[in-house]
Amino acid sequence: MLFLAALTLALFLIWHWFPVSIAVAPSSARSAEDMEAVAARLTPPQGFAVSAYAIGLGQARAAVLTPKGDIIVSSPPHRVLLVKADSDGDGRSDGAETLIVKLENPSGLFLDGDQLYIAEDSRVLRVGFDVEIGKIVGTPETILPDLPRGGVHWTRTIKKGPDGYFYVSIGSSCNVCVEPNPWRAGIIRFKPGEKAELYASGLRNTVGFDWQPGTNALYGVDNGRDWLGDNLPPDEVNQINEGGFYGWPYLYGDNQPDPDFGKEAGDRTSHAIPPVYALPAHVAPLSILFLRHSKMAKFGDAALVAEHGSWNRSQKIGYQVVALHWREGQITEEPFLTGFLKGESDVLGRPVDIVESPEGMIFISDDYNGVIWRVAP
Repeated sequence: MLFLAALTLALFLIWHWFPVSIAVAPSSARSAEDMEAVAARLTPPQGFAVSAYAIGLGQARAAVLTPKGDIIVSSPPHRVLLVKADSDGDGRSDGAETLIVKLENPSGLFLDGDQLYIAEDSRVLRVGFDVEIGKIVGTPETILPDLPRGGVHWTRTIKKGPDGYFYVSIGSSCNVCVEPNPWRAGIIRFKPGEKAELYASGLRNTVGFDWQPGTNALYGVDNGRDWLGDNLPPDEVNQINEGGFYGWPYLYGDNQPDPDFGKEAGDRTSHAIPPVYALPAHVAPLSILFLRHSKMAKFGDAALVAEHGSWNRSQKIGYQVVALHWREGQITEEPFLTGFLKGESDVLGRPVDIVESPEGMIFISDDYNGVIWRVAP
């Protein structure tokens, strides 16, 4: 008994102090039949159907839709894949193939015309891409080197804003600490050939962000710190402003002092920007997408948020996609795609990224099953 108690304490201290990421074990279900069985247990909104669009994709993470209808997907630790469009109308992709290999933890993707941008943990690459044939053209070049690499949060998200700048989010290296590199726990922006600049800080791990149509306001979903119990701190939806500071590691939620670093907050409390909406603690939001082509009026103002799901909570939470509505100055929430968690521990999937087709179809990557789900009206 003493040995077990000592072992438990040692594991807790390792998890608490060292940069390790404890994830839910991947599913062994990989066949089309298994994935259709999972799809049958998922619940989309009324008027929609959900199906397994592509399988066998490994750790399917960030996704981007091409003008031809193909989907480019990052599959760490080394690959970027092409999921071919459904040309025969059977509701499934025509197959997947590897676009590029020998990468170093590729995560974020953005397609800008005939140029594909790939965010690795330590740099941003650019390479030609032929949309019609779905092939890489030429050799990747580094256009933004020297990103702070490694640590707990190694994924990098890249998108191009309405202002013509490329934005890259960089998560913290730790659970909670004061970062020596100012780019950590923040969002930077740059134009190719120009020096990158820090855009916003105090964002512990804002993997997902998007611009709201009509206002061009930038919103991001931030993952709060661990080890404050099941219900603290809330994960966050933030309106991200140029030069804004969002609290981490000194403050969390509506500027509550962090128990480890709150005493060092100083005058930061007065100018830290609180979230515009609080998500439950530990749901782990990894993407936000404002819908632009919805055929359903009720989702015309909605942003979808993929909750990857908790890993260090006594009862699991998240494992779903929710819809946030901006109405009359308020944000409200409703389920969009649920059923990835059955009971308290039966995990069926972990949604990561979301893309939308001009026809109003929603595609959701799932790195637990190596699948892309299609939610179609």
